Amino acid sequence: MSPTPFYRSILNIALILFSAITVAQETSKSLLWKISGNGLEAPSYIFGTIHVTCNATLDQTVKTALDNTSLLVLEVDMDHPEIQSKMAQEMYMKNGKTIKDYLSEADYQLLSDFIKTQTGMPLDLLGNIKPFFLSAMLYPKLLGCPIQSFENELMAVTKDQKEDVEGLESIEQQMQLFDEIPYEDQIQELLKSAKDNMASDRANITEMMSLYENKDLDGLYHLLLVDDSTLTSKYQNEMLDERNKTWIAKIGSFSKEQPTFFGVGAGHLSGDNGVLSLLQKAGYTVEAVLP
Repeated sequence: MSPTPFYRSILNIALILFSAITVAQETSKSLLWKISGNGLEAPSYIFGTIHVTCNATLDQTVKTALDNTSLLVLEVDMDHPEIQSKMAQEMYMKNGKTIKDYLSEADYQLLSDFIKTQTGMPLDLLGNIKPFFLSAMLYPKLLGCPIQSFENELMAVTKDQKEDVEGLESIEQQMQLFDEIPYEDQIQELLKSAKDNMASDRANITEMMSLYENKDLDGLYHLLLVDDSTLTSKYQNEMLDERNKTWIAKIGSFSKEQPTFFGVGAGHLSGDNGVLSLLQKAGYTVEAVLP
């Protein structure tokens, strides 16, 4: 059974919370990169996505790359028949914890009022859900538009081409990240959104969308540098670096089997521990694909 739009949307929205950006100087303004050399018989491609957006239209360079590859690999296989049930199992805090366990009575009431206003649901019914997922539920209002997903668009093309979808990591591995980041820190980020009624979140995502549309990775890096988010600064290693390192061998393995199109969050591409740099260090040739 394919995952419902609800679960697929929640996963897409939650993934954007990992979008810390670390880029090298003078990074080419491209979201699509060709991978060749190091024994590959044909090139593969890697595309930096933004997991939720107002416009997920694929440009011609991306469509051509999809035509020239025979497999789609995302961060996780979002078309897996068990993704819905696996997400449902992993959405809840471990060891019987709830948000109320981490907040004063006054802060809990403030957050409860905020969540009820934004979602229409009482926090008492949602309080054992991992805070990242509650933050994810706020993104539709932050964007102010019907949410679209590049991952969904990539999968639609792949389905039309009757090709398979795979993942660089399992849904269990990705959901484990929401346990590695302490619940208390996740809750404080959520409380911060409540205290300023998402004003800083709204400004941040608006600028992020603009920079992404301009393929400005250096601008995205600067945006993160001035962001006061404690999660991205404290847990970049867990969110990005270690995952990137694990992915390199898998990218090589998929690419040696067949020409592959990889779609991962743009935050994973750049920097010394970014996928592009790590692929080059592993012996691959990595080139920006420009219009």
